[in-house]
Amino acid sequence: MSTTLYNPFKAFKFDNATCFLTGQALVSTDEQIQVFPIWMMRAFDLEDKPFKMLDESVVTYKSLKLPCSVDAALAIEKMESEVERAFAEGYAAVKELSPVVLFQWMAKIVYGVVFNEIQSGIRQQVLSGEEMNFSQVLVQKFKNLHAMLQSLLIPMEFENTLPFSLVVVPVDNPEQTFIYRDEINTLIFSLRMNDFGLISCLQDNATNNIYHEDSLALVKGQTLHPIQFEELAARYFYSSYLFNRLPEYTYLQTPHKVYIEPMPLADMSMKPIFDHWQVKTYGQVLENFWKPWGFILFEIIKNPEQPMSFIQDEDGQFIPNSQLDLPRS
Repeated sequence: MSTTLYNPFKAFKFDNATCFLTGQALVSTDEQIQVFPIWMMRAFDLEDKPFKMLDESVVTYKSLKLPCSVDAALAIEKMESEVERAFAEGYAAVKELSPVVLFQWMAKIVYGVVFNEIQSGIRQQVLSGEEMNFSQVLVQKFKNLHAMLQSLLIPMEFENTLPFSLVVVPVDNPEQTFIYRDEINTLIFSLRMNDFGLISCLQDNATNNIYHEDSLALVKGQTLHPIQFEELAARYFYSSYLFNRLPEYTYLQTPHKVYIEPMPLADMSMKPIFDHWQVKTYGQVLENFWKPWGFILFEIIKNPEQPMSFIQDEDGQFIPNSQLDLPRS
């Protein structure tokens, strides 16, 4: 068994003749898997629904694919089957899943979207004849995410702390709820379905969970109204934007296992790890997450010292779901 990690960013190899996960040459361009699991697309009728790319072009969910070897596809299928069973059962089963398995599931989707975005960028570069301008900061993030995703095939141990934040909470969702969001620049993911919601910052060394520990303490043991979950997700999406470190890792590749250890996030500048929280900008994020309920920015930040919240009242106490007279959108 090889424990050598594959780095597609070294030669910038993102064609359809190479396995996205292993770098192995493929026999046929038919060796592909879906970015979004088939069971999920069918359950929520997503296959032909529009998916907007960064360049504003629109594709369908089912058109997003990854070139994948048989061995890698089998490993991914095994992981996805485990997640599918838990998601079908609901919150209690999802909460029992290994955090690493949930991370693998989310990372595969987010990296799959990244892979398709890169392929789209390469095609545009060929058509325009211009050199592709790709941020080295993003390359670093995506390279680390891809390396950690290889834990599907290579025994891997995350030392000291997991490289991601993860929140799984019970949510009183209407039937057939499926709300998916990601932001590939900050590598954050959220999903609301069945009777739960989950949020993950895929490369922050659990720092966002520490940043939001007061919010997490408030919602602990509570079943959230959908608007409360969306508020919590908005807080994480905004703090991920404020997170101003580029996590780095040491990779120790031994014959039997790869050990990954995060480097300290402190730097010589002594600058805080998160930039200053701006209420107006947070309000704009929240307005977007609260669209189903129609709250506008002016209402949200009417009191800039205490923006609108459905998680906590003016005294900082949790507002029970039963007290909210709002539709469960």
